[in-house]
Amino acid sequence: MDLGLAGRPALVAAASKGLGKACALALAREGASVAICARDRGALAATRDEIAEATGAAVVAIPADVGTEEGAVGFVRQGVDALGGCEILVPNAGGPPTGTFDEISDDHFRGAFELTFLSTIRMAREALPHMRAAGYGRIVVIASSSVKQPIPGLMLSNAIRAAVIGWARTLVDEVGPAGITVNAVLPGRHATDRVAQLHADRASRAGTTAEEVAAEDAAAIPLGRIGDPQELGDVVAFLASERASYVTGAFVGVDGGMYRGLL
Repeated sequence: MDLGLAGRPALVAAASKGLGKACALALAREGASVAICARDRGALAATRDEIAEATGAAVVAIPADVGTEEGAVGFVRQGVDALGGCEILVPNAGGPPTGTFDEISDDHFRGAFELTFLSTIRMAREALPHMRAAGYGRIVVIASSSVKQPIPGLMLSNAIRAAVIGWARTLVDEVGPAGITVNAVLPGRHATDRVAQLHADRASRAGTTAEEVAAEDAAAIPLGRIGDPQELGDVVAFLASERASYVTGAFVGVDGGMYRGLL
């Protein structure tokens, strides 16, 4: 299936590794030109070279911390300058710290709000005028299964990601007349550094090992395994494509059936 992504400029945040990297790779494989950002310059450059070599696509690396206003706005502006526009935006950022309510301060909530919520809003605000000008726009937010089923020990993420989804669903109505779609993917357990750290944190609290926690998670997933990040990246590429032109306001679980609710 031709996804109609060849030559389309796409910006993927926090893409030096994990789910962001998988999304950038999937888009580049379909022919999109891609700008990626991350805080770690070395890892970012290595990922740029890896994706470019694997796909032959144009890949631009922009060092940026999207948890700051300067970083979020600057990434989109530099990405637009480098690629000649922005038709696809994949907002993404590292997850907030773990912790229970008794362990979390106001400063923790403020930091999570900047990192997870405001980073998305700031990038979208910068990108939307370019999407309108191009007559093509796709915003695909990397959220979490926690927006439907809160995850114990992740109070900050549970709270802030739900706010992002509320914003996204509202934005659907505002930008739909321009042909711009807004969707989100809801990853469950994928083989990323973030999930490995969550397993380690849970193991420390429970007095067990990270390997045992990972095995418990895999056993609780109907498909019986932890996901490959590329399985999520491929869904993002579809949602960013011409083929998904009538899909908006969708929050798509990519979790191996882990979430068992009906809605």
